[in-house]
Amino acid sequence: MMKTTHLLSLLTAIFFSSYLGVAFSANIVPNEVQQPGTQPAEVANLESPDRCDNCHGNYNKAVEPAFNYRGSMMANAGRDPLFWATMAIAEQDFDGSGDLCLRCHSTGGWYGGRSTPTDGSGLAAGDADGVDCDTCHKMTNTNNAEHLGVMNVPFMANDELIPATGYYGSGMLSLWGGNEKLGPYLDTNARHQFMQSRFHRSVDFCGSCHDVSNPVVGDLAHNSGKQPTAGAVLRSGVPGTPVETKAAFNNFPFQYGVVERTFSEYKASLLPTTRVRDYATLPDDLKAGAIKAAFDSAKGDYADGEPRYFSCQTCHMRAVTGQGCNKNPAIRTDLPLHDLTGGNTWVPDAILHQNTQGTLRLGSGMTVTQIEATLAGKLRAQEQLRLAASLAVTGNTLKVSNLTGHKLISGYPEGRRMWLNIKWYDGAHNLLREDGKYGPLSVATPGVPAQVNTLLDLADPNTKIYEAHYAMTQEWASQLLSLGYAPGLALSYDRVSGAVDYTLGQLAAQAPGTYHETFHFVLNNHVAKDNRIPPYGMRYDEAARRNALPVPASQFGSPTTGGSYNYWDNVTLNPPIGAAYASIDMLYQTTSWEYIQFLYLANNRSNTFLANEGVNLLNTWLNTGMSEPFIMASTTWGTPPTPICTAPGVPQNLTATAGRRIVTLGWTAASPAPTSGYRIYRGPAGNLVYRAGVSATTLSYTDNGLSRNTQYCYQVTGWNDCNANGLAEAGEESAVSNQACATAQ
Repeated sequence: MMKTTHLLSLLTAIFFSSYLGVAFSANIVPNEVQQPGTQPAEVANLESPDRCDNCHGNYNKAVEPAFNYRGSMMANAGRDPLFWATMAIAEQDFDGSGDLCLRCHSTGGWYGGRSTPTDGSGLAAGDADGVDCDTCHKMTNTNNAEHLGVMNVPFMANDELIPATGYYGSGMLSLWGGNEKLGPYLDTNARHQFMQSRFHRSVDFCGSCHDVSNPVVGDLAHNSGKQPTAGAVLRSGVPGTPVETKAAFNNFPFQYGVVERTFSEYKASLLPTTRVRDYATLPDDLKAGAIKAAFDSAKGDYADGEPRYFSCQTCHMRAVTGQGCNKNPAIRTDLPLHDLTGGNTWVPDAILHQNTQGTLRLGSGMTVTQIEATLAGKLRAQEQLRLAASLAVTGNTLKVSNLTGHKLISGYPEGRRMWLNIKWYDGAHNLLREDGKYGPLSVATPGVPAQVNTLLDLADPNTKIYEAHYAMTQEWASQLLSLGYAPGLALSYDRVSGAVDYTLGQLAAQAPGTYHETFHFVLNNHVAKDNRIPPYGMRYDEAARRNALPVPASQFGSPTTGGSYNYWDNVTLNPPIGAAYASIDMLYQTTSWEYIQFLYLANNRSNTFLANEGVNLLNTWLNTGMSEPFIMASTTWGTPPTPICTAPGVPQNLTATAGRRIVTLGWTAASPAPTSGYRIYRGPAGNLVYRAGVSATTLSYTDNGLSRNTQYCYQVTGWNDCNANGLAEAGEESAVSNQACATAQ
């Protein structure tokens, strides 16, 4: 990749040419997009995950690294259709910005020097593996405290003080230049060269990618894309000046250009400093969900005695018992499951659909194992969502608690939302009102069917929606016009007609201090709304420093300097007259109609390689359930006089007995007993996946075909199929039994 620290006039012309009707794929990455860390072609020995599979796969799908990694969104980041459609708009908005996207979505391609042209057209077929094994297993701490990765001046990803503080965010990695693979164990007897890395257990490791900042607005926008309470940003503010003057080279990543602050949300909480062994000291209502699952798997410190905290790895790579490869190594009780799962329940469907249709931009022709792993990854994501929140009703107040280590919900915010669906009934079971109703909306957007499914009333005062909305400010719009952007650039569209309802020129004509919400992520420089629930103990001061405050900041207990936010939200319910009871569901949607519509309409097809990504994504969304909301948690208000459906009792005294490649389960009957049977779930480290069902009179189950010397854990539920449709729906299934584990012989 070519690097440049001059050519101001040329680069300025390239940056803004698309608004004169021309779309470029930059072959020279703009200085505004460049970031510190190891650069393309500086580390040349990155191997394909296919080679890693030879030893780390095909022996035990329950615990092996390969299969579980293959089903993660990290492994599929290069295939992700949502990513490609989003990057198409980013490339239109700022030529060369695709390099920022490809840096994380195709690490092998980026470090291999194939991210230019910056629309991804230079990537090779093997670059579809997203965040590959070698990238993670060659990462060193950017503070240079342990191993010295490859970083050359001026691309030092730390503050260059003594001792240095590393830059953690936006894929600013420092990769090891040798042949060794880096990992957490000292006693590994690997077939490849190996070196222990304590950084791989660090709470900072995952922050290397999971704080995402926009260096473009960080350097050029009047406010550097930060929240008003954050500190000053050292920047040039002029297009094309040397990289040494740019925001990304003079500030920590969390200081500018807010896109995603998952890591900062976590770092501002108390969980990074809470030992797993101190689980008992947590508030009682936090001893549930994802935090409990993390504790149940880890129990305490690492097997070698190193302290274990409630880190990203503890929750998203939970400890399992098993072997790390197929060469019969020692059995570990703290083997990190390469689960790597968040809450993305729809993109796996989108990937598999485009794979069958031949429309994947990268990575088509998936193998049987990749398909199976992707389906398994979706199931794990659903389980993660079930573990993320709890609901509790007291009077007319609903308490929504965040059981994760970051905001609820977290991650890339565009199109994601979580909301309360509440159905109010009278004593005769008549529906009086539905808050947060999801269903068919009649639309007249060109090229779209007459109806799409969406959250129907976005402005309903009785509907609580948790989301983050980003925007552009009037001052930044004026700057963009002066840089040659077209006044007619569409900032948003009417969600019914698809007509442009606001433009860049209209925003620029408003009074200073005005902003407009838009999905132009590479141009957004303002957080207009963020009412996502903070994690446990999120400190106001640290969240303010890291641009991770709620918006407005007065939510969730309204702390100020020295205070901390509540990890719950108290929602005041508004029962209609005559209401006797209500069903309450917390729904999560990966990708909304409004976002899909934007990516479809905003793609002006000026980039040949990315011209069809908007329409392909729309067709995929329409043919895969329209990203149907997933029920995360449920509860009730009031008491129905005659319950329509009552879940059975919880199965009791579950036991697990190991045999040769089998585990036999036994339990005592639930009371009240189920009418439709018992459902058996299996999952390492709390990631429960449905395994089988047995009749209501059967109190045992034998799981066959297991891998030897591997621990398997189970839980059982009772089930009443009230709707007689064969599906275990909300309200029909009991809570899970106790967990029982056994190691197959």
